[in-house]
Amino acid sequence: MALIVQKFGGTSVGSIEKIQAVAKRVIEKHLEGNRMIVVLSAMAGETDRLIGMAHAIQRVPDLREQDMLVSSGEQVSVALFAMAVKAAGHKAVSLLGDQVGIHTDQKHTCARITSIDAERINAYLDQGNIVTVAGFQGVTDYGDITTLGRGGSDTTAVALAAALQADACEIFTDVEGVFTTDPGVYNKARKIDYISYDEMLELASLGAKVLDIRAVSMAKRFKVPVHVRSTFTNTTGTWVVDEEKIMESLLVSGITYSKKEARITIKKVPDQPGIAAKIFLPISDAGIMVDMIIQNTHDGGLTDMTFTVLRSDYDRAMEILGKVAQDIRAEEVTGDQEIVKVSIVGVGMRNHSGIASTMFQIMSKEGINIMMISTSEIKVSVVIAEKYTELAVRALHDAFALDKDNLPLEVDVD
Repeated sequence: MALIVQKFGGTSVGSIEKIQAVAKRVIEKHLEGNRMIVVLSAMAGETDRLIGMAHAIQRVPDLREQDMLVSSGEQVSVALFAMAVKAAGHKAVSLLGDQVGIHTDQKHTCARITSIDAERINAYLDQGNIVTVAGFQGVTDYGDITTLGRGGSDTTAVALAAALQADACEIFTDVEGVFTTDPGVYNKARKIDYISYDEMLELASLGAKVLDIRAVSMAKRFKVPVHVRSTFTNTTGTWVVDEEKIMESLLVSGITYSKKEARITIKKVPDQPGIAAKIFLPISDAGIMVDMIIQNTHDGGLTDMTFTVLRSDYDRAMEILGKVAQDIRAEEVTGDQEIVKVSIVGVGMRNHSGIASTMFQIMSKEGINIMMISTSEIKVSVVIAEKYTELAVRALHDAFALDKDNLPLEVDVD
């Protein structure tokens, strides 16, 4: 008898009919002899609606009260789901995060799970119940409701799977799995059968929206096998597993892109000790994340400092850096929001040279200028003009033959 955790997102439970369809699917799995835990998100659009109401009342909503408000969306989903299961003649119980004992820190709207009490869920499972748990939420040691941030239901599901030592964690979504690139950008994108935790972490951090990065990180830590699959079909999706479980790693597993970043340059900065700290400390204190950083040295002891931030932080960063530039006597601060970060990811890159140079050749062949470069052991990222996004993704996908099951060791860019 297997213990399976299944998570269904907002589009999967976006109406009464869809909730009933999910209940039917879960019951079928339960009747096969499996113990079932089901994690649900709020119905599609509900969280945004509630946040909109909060902003209508308070321009900058109190974070504790916002968590109280938005957590109600998942409460509706799990209650209706439990009713649907019971209406079909089976036992079910719905539980909120605090009832389960999903304990978190006190960072409202972006809390992190610290522990989970498995006793109550196990008791309900032993009684033959399908247990449905509200995703995205937990409780502090003081009894305050918290939420885990966007994508938090994925994290809830993986955390429960880890705490209860589930045999598998299935993440149901509106796509059939993890693809070699965005199918909306290139119709040659291929579903990946198996991908390593490290590759999925890179893809999630670089713009892929299939899985929340915290969920992947937790799955890797506790070695939880995660199956990403479609709510609307019965086909096998993508398994996210240990690298050692993948018999043969491809050089490049996927290509992703992020349009959420902006580029900032501080020109003619004095090239002397302590200057970098004076630039980046105020940015850090404002809670602004910096990604790629490049420093170019000029004659006369001056340098240009270029880096990327999220577009949502661009205006704040430019305001802060305008003051910093005056303090350090830099020439000026310039910025560009019309950029995109395109990345190739693959654990096979660890053991093969020339992948980065191939990527650069492809960009050159297509006439695409590379503004910035960042690498790690299993990824290469470049910043280019946003207007070249689709061209770059398609050219890289073709050059690395990602529409094929087996990737050639030598890539022809002629």
